[in-house]
Amino acid sequence: MLDLKLYKSENKPTWCPGCGDFGILNAVKQALADLEIWPHEVLFVSGIGCGSKLPDYINANGFTTVHGRALPVAQGAKLAHPGLHVVAVTGDGDGYGIGGNHFLHAIRRNIDITHIVEDNLVYGLTKGQYSPTSAKGFVSSTTPEGAIERAVNPLALALANGATFVARGFSGDPKHLASLFAQALKHPGYALVDVLQPCVIYNRLNTYDFYEQRVYRLEEDANYDPHDPEQAWQRAHEWGERIPIGVLYQESGVPTYEEQVPALAQGGPAQRPMPPLTEAEREALLAELV
Repeated sequence: MLDLKLYKSENKPTWCPGCGDFGILNAVKQALADLEIWPHEVLFVSGIGCGSKLPDYINANGFTTVHGRALPVAQGAKLAHPGLHVVAVTGDGDGYGIGGNHFLHAIRRNIDITHIVEDNLVYGLTKGQYSPTSAKGFVSSTTPEGAIERAVNPLALALANGATFVARGFSGDPKHLASLFAQALKHPGYALVDVLQPCVIYNRLNTYDFYEQRVYRLEEDANYDPHDPEQAWQRAHEWGERIPIGVLYQESGVPTYEEQVPALAQGGPAQRPMPPLTEAEREALLAELV
């Protein structure tokens, strides 16, 4: 196992005290250390939101995109450098709302990236509007009489669209969450980890206490088979007195997108040696840049 200090950033998190993002950040570092992935071997791509600040708070490659666009940039990076571990980090509004269309197409491509969704069921950074995963009736600054729309079920949506790895974690259980991140990083293909993460300012319903009284680990159910799509579908809809966390579904043997692209048979563009420049090319490049 690598030393966790390798991933320590010089930037101090600006998250609110008690924010669930702290548990996610710690779990990410633990998963990288356990898998012995060095900082230069991983790229974090984020959008906009509280959780999307994560690349600033970890010593590794990072790229912050505009709102909702983390997944297409992450996929492009993976195609350019298939040997890199690519992790897209989004919030529920960022990933399931603004970036919802990218979510669907990343799943069906089965490109080899890990997608962490920090799902606090609200838009935290922009002062508490209801998000795609907010429950119907959720009272927020934009819905003082309660949200009218029904909530998106991201796990069912991923399963219905053919995802080969679907998991849910809880930021209040970072040790278990780190094991889920590690499994997702090792999975060859698109891997979704939806993380239940309390927002201590704008969501007073889905608190640490709320989840701690309800979540249970799927791996502790001897009858649960994560390779059975029917069982996964059933558990994806379980929400209320009991909420499952763990790997809901994993399918092996499905080729990744990049494995099927003939142009990548010799490796990604970033991995190929560059031919030396001719004198004329060198002079032209200098003239353009200097």
